Amino acid sequence: FFLSVVSLPYKNLLPYKYTKRRGQYKELARFVIAGRPILHRHPYFRSFPQKNMQHFHIRRIVATFAGNSANDKMTLKGKSPIGIFDSGYGGLTILSEIRKLMPEYDYLYLGDNARAPYGSRSFEVVYRFTLQAVEHLFSRGCRLVILACNTASAKALRTIQQNDLPKIDPSRRVLGVIRPTVEKLGELTHTGEIGILGTMGTIQSGSYTMEIEKMYPGYHVYGQACPMWVPLVEYKEADSDGADYFVEKYINELFLQSKGIDTVILGCTHYPLLYPKIAKYMPDSVTVIKQGPIIAESLKDYLHRHPEIETACSKHGQCHYLTTESSGKFSPMASIFLDEPVEAEQITLT
Repeated sequence: FFLSVVSLPYKNLLPYKYTKRRGQYKELARFVIAGRPILHRHPYFRSFPQKNMQHFHIRRIVATFAGNSANDKMTLKGKSPIGIFDSGYGGLTILSEIRKLMPEYDYLYLGDNARAPYGSRSFEVVYRFTLQAVEHLFSRGCRLVILACNTASAKALRTIQQNDLPKIDPSRRVLGVIRPTVEKLGELTHTGEIGILGTMGTIQSGSYTMEIEKMYPGYHVYGQACPMWVPLVEYKEADSDGADYFVEKYINELFLQSKGIDTVILGCTHYPLLYPKIAKYMPDSVTVIKQGPIIAESLKDYLHRHPEIETACSKHGQCHYLTTESSGKFSPMASIFLDEPVEAEQITLT
């Protein structure tokens, strides 16, 4: 293996968890618990006298062992995959569109399926779960992470960008899905009346309303929570007759707020799986915005404008999947979303 040592301020040291997979270490690195160095617990460092371990308080140590996994190949020579995070399966709709547009890049998808859905959870819990996911993707080498989850983008993105990234690594980036979606509205609406269909958490956060009012002060925003739509998708009921009731119900409730709505944002990455039924009950004159193509185009533009990030991305056309649920449950469902076989690695976020 090769070992690199980089000086860091002590406050930047964060706990990381390292796992053994197929008999090989994926990654070995520095970590500190409660301000005390415990590197010596790893077999490699046991030979170090304890008194000599003190200097690791201000060192970042990363040792990467060669391996055969997809993630090992994606992080060779300092290059890294693009991280995609969602609370469940919905982010796969974003990943699918990104891969269609930019198939040459490597991607590392993480679904926190064991703790999904996020929609009804508090700001504090969503922030904590999202930060754990971001840190895990960083520990796997990702320098750019996309929160392909509207709830995480609404409740956690700003805090992570403003408070956590400066402490973790200012050169890394975490991007959301709300702002790129809102930027498209000016091209589509004629009445300036915008409907948002989303989870309870996204609607209650007011994130879409704030972004729209900031970019388009004259627009009016109407939000409608659709608490049953994610379960319909997650439990493979999106094509069932029972789904029609809930799809029609929430669309009708949205238009009861205003008959002038001419553009509707599907503010959850699960909702494209319900699109055939949504189109069935949506007025013909209304434009429905699906986020996948928009986020893909936005990411392509972002990489073009930030060559320092783009050149750090590995390009082998590979995709690796992580889930907090059992891989046996995740893989078949993910295969439905992506229309291709998927093999996932189960992880634990702490």
